[in-house]
Amino acid sequence: MSLQTDSRSTQELIKLALTEKDEDAVSILHFRGNQEVFAAASKLCASQNPQERELGADILGQLGIPDRTFPDECLAILLKLLECEQNADVLNSIAVAFGHLHDARAISSLVRLKNHPCSSVRYGVVFGLLGYEDKLAINTLIELSSDQDDEVRNWATFGLGSQIETDTTAIREALYQRFMNENTEKNYEIYAEALVGLAKRKDSRILTRLIEELSSDYVGLLAVEAAEEMADSRLYPALMQLKQWWTDNNNLLENAINNCREET
Repeated sequence: MSLQTDSRSTQELIKLALTEKDEDAVSILHFRGNQEVFAAASKLCASQNPQERELGADILGQLGIPDRTFPDECLAILLKLLECEQNADVLNSIAVAFGHLHDARAISSLVRLKNHPCSSVRYGVVFGLLGYEDKLAINTLIELSSDQDDEVRNWATFGLGSQIETDTTAIREALYQRFMNENTEKNYEIYAEALVGLAKRKDSRILTRLIEELSSDYVGLLAVEAAEEMADSRLYPALMQLKQWWTDNNNLLENAINNCREET
């Protein structure tokens, strides 16, 4: 049964989502996105039960996808809920919902949660702030890029490195700290996201390390993506050597080679 043809009632789907954590049920409610679903989710957000409030926020965050319905109303309900919410799971769901709604009016409310003791809430803050070319959002991501939690650091680094075009000294230094200080065996992805972000901003400090990365026995996608972004002819020899054996993504590698080819 597809999302379009599912005949179960809104209340049946909500019950499934609450009792069996049925993600398909939530997806159907998202897709249905009508007045009835909006009203039901709004009621859940006013519940005394935190599990119901969490589900309400989850529904409102993506109501009507792919064609959003009631976005302003959803935002207003979630902002109001955030004012008095204490439960960490609900706070996470609200923050993630803000990320899906992507409305700058939520930024200042999200930022107030940046020092929450629960890492899942701080992760929600990061997710909610992705993609904003906004000074407050960016400064908060910079701060959270050095968070003690790996997942929070990872997503904040990704947000700074790849999801915005802004290029400032503060952003570069935050990315460079992750590039230099992450344990590459444990947190390679964070290191590599910082590498891509610095390459995108043509930061020459990464060049020697990037050549070493491209010349090693294991070369990840993000290292080649960094070379593509860096577009520096000094990377060309290492990329041509890599071409002899690397098959993970030939189109990406060819783009990197073409970007780094010295013009004659």
